[in-house]
Amino acid sequence: MTDAEFDLLDELYFVTPFRVLLEKTGLPAAELLALLGQLLERGLVRYYWPDPDTELAYEPTSFGALGQDASYLASKEGLLQHNTR
Repeated sequence: MTDAEFDLLDELYFVTPFRVLLEKTGLPAAELLALLGQLLERGLVRYYWPDPDTELAYEPTSFGALGQDASYLASKEGLLQHNTR
């Protein structure tokens, strides 16, 4: 796990909107979106849209369109990896 992934998972103990993640991480939007996509592919993060109760299955083709409007949460596996580092 990279330092950037670790820092991002640190912010995802609760459902967090993309715009809040932008503010807290200070990463450019494109970089944050790419990082979230990588974590989603590995099953370390879940994402929700249009509300914090509706989880979406990760689809690379639709993620780019929805990613900046979604909210995120570390998965159980993501939390385990984050806490064992």
